Amino acid sequence: MKFIQLIQVLFIIIALNAFIPTSSEAATHYPLQMKYPNIMLYKADTNKKIIALTFDDGPDDRFTPQILNVLKKHNVKATFFFLGTRIHKYPDIAKKVHEDGHVIGNHTYWHPELTKTGVNNMVWEIEKNEKEIQNVLQIKTKLFRAPYGALNEDHVKKLGEMGYRGIGWSIDTEDWRNLSAKEIKQSIINGLHPGAIVLMHSAGHWTQNLSGTAEALDEVIPLLKKKGYMFVTIPEMFSDDMLK
Repeated sequence: MKFIQLIQVLFIIIALNAFIPTSSEAATHYPLQMKYPNIMLYKADTNKKIIALTFDDGPDDRFTPQILNVLKKHNVKATFFFLGTRIHKYPDIAKKVHEDGHVIGNHTYWHPELTKTGVNNMVWEIEKNEKEIQNVLQIKTKLFRAPYGALNEDHVKKLGEMGYRGIGWSIDTEDWRNLSAKEIKQSIINGLHPGAIVLMHSAGHWTQNLSGTAEALDEVIPLLKKKGYMFVTIPEMFSDDMLK
């Protein structure tokens, strides 16, 4: 009888632990942030209800303006990770994003998968894109997001040497799959947590329809505000004042 009771207790403990995130689980999900906390950021370590919206692959003249309109409507600032090729093609849209008060990050010039092209290529991509950002916006960013999130430890160490912070995400909306507003909204709600970084896209391949992203934002922003969440930019999220 005692043996059966012991088994039952152990079963309950195991079941409860399945719902408690541990440091080893964090290391599994965000190993680069765990090892290089001063360089890599995937989520904020906080209990405050703060959330950062981030947008990759822009700017363009189709979906970036739609997203800007929604963000302005709800008085929300976000972080945009720009491609150099698209800044070159759409400089006026890039300027509009900056003028609206959003934060700009570096997303490489050509969008290669850096774990396949190497560290030296990453340096070239960052520096090439940085020149484009400076030429058009007259600013210098120290935020970098790798295409596909593809980085290894050698890349991360080099980012640190270059003075950049690598930005990942903790909620992936997968909006690039031409998802509906309902699907995108639900993915954000399902993954919601304090200190979340949400990955979305403000541009894509010409065959992609990202209109669902702007529509989802128009619905999810007021919903999360009602839940007590505050929308912040990446630099704001990791400021000392915000995390106190």
